[in-house]
Amino acid sequence: MSRALDDVIVLDLTRQFCASLSAAFLADFGARVIRLDLPPVRESSGGSWNHEADLIHRNKESLALDPASADGAELLRDLVAKADVIVTDWQRDELAALGIDYDAAAALRPDIVFGRISGFGPQGPDADLPPIDELAAARTGMMPILPQPGQPPIYTGAGAMHATVMLAFGVVTALLHRQGTGEGQAVDVSLFGANMYGAALDIQAFLAIGEGERFITPISRLDVSNPMSGSLYPSADGRWVTLTMPDTDRWWPVFSAAVGIAADDARFDTHDKRTETNRLELIRELEAAFQREPGSHWRQVFQEKQMSADVIERFDYPANDPQVLANRYILELDHPSFGAVKSLGFPIFLSDSPARLERLAPCVGQHTAQILHELLAYPEDRIHALRAAGVVA
Repeated sequence: MSRALDDVIVLDLTRQFCASLSAAFLADFGARVIRLDLPPVRESSGGSWNHEADLIHRNKESLALDPASADGAELLRDLVAKADVIVTDWQRDELAALGIDYDAAAALRPDIVFGRISGFGPQGPDADLPPIDELAAARTGMMPILPQPGQPPIYTGAGAMHATVMLAFGVVTALLHRQGTGEGQAVDVSLFGANMYGAALDIQAFLAIGEGERFITPISRLDVSNPMSGSLYPSADGRWVTLTMPDTDRWWPVFSAAVGIAADDARFDTHDKRTETNRLELIRELEAAFQREPGSHWRQVFQEKQMSADVIERFDYPANDPQVLANRYILELDHPSFGAVKSLGFPIFLSDSPARLERLAPCVGQHTAQILHELLAYPEDRIHALRAAGVVA
């Protein structure tokens, strides 16, 4: 079965989780992703399963290269000339020092797609600040409004994952453009921009309204405008129930029965009464109702009634969720060294050319000779000489 990115060659020059995972997403759909392990190479896991590497470097090949020598620099240029895509999170001065910033890479391969995750975008006074997601998230304005009032800001880490997918999307879009025009280009996804889009709903609303404490300061869960939407209530066993039913008129008959309130209770028999006139009274009623039963009870009720509500789970929940396994969001693997393990699978579904796991993360330099021979047509004696000289490993 062919895959969408068959015949696309990607050079992976990344250090950070999000950029490395972007390259892995391309590999999942058939791209030949060659990870360039330049000194200093990745650290050993010390004998334990390197679960992070098997996620972010799956389906890749590894070529260990020291570009400091003339032979190493020439080899690096040869690789760039063969590549369709470079994925990187390196600083621009580091790339320029290696002779593979965008301009230099485009001189070697004019139609190359150069995908990079930056900290704050390719333009402006902070264009060359390092790509650190915590710092990018700090600027979005969202962190202070995530916790309850009086609590410290929260860093969710979501921006890095947004950047991961956006970079893969940008690279594929640029490849489509190249297919039609023959033109390559630079693709930049910043952690700053990705974090902003992670908060797109709130930031866009603030841009439209221009002011409002609702958007720039944290609010208590008891201050939500609609007790049946965006609200959290503790259950009897300390779990949290979340409700997303903004149209209370639609949901009230079945919801009120589930929580033990009469549908025709005069305090709550209209949307305005539920969300304005008697909002606090409804919140108090729901606080008491949800604390009468454990979270498992409420999930069962929500599922039986097909209500837009659920119980907030912990990390130990998805691994055994039948929906997760059915959609390959978690894969059960037979690791050659560590036996049966579980790892995150594929969040993108394609019906006819799906993602596949063909190999776990490579050892450093595992495919060096194979790549030099297959991709660059280097003869065996030259490969041996490069290895003997310490140019490759």
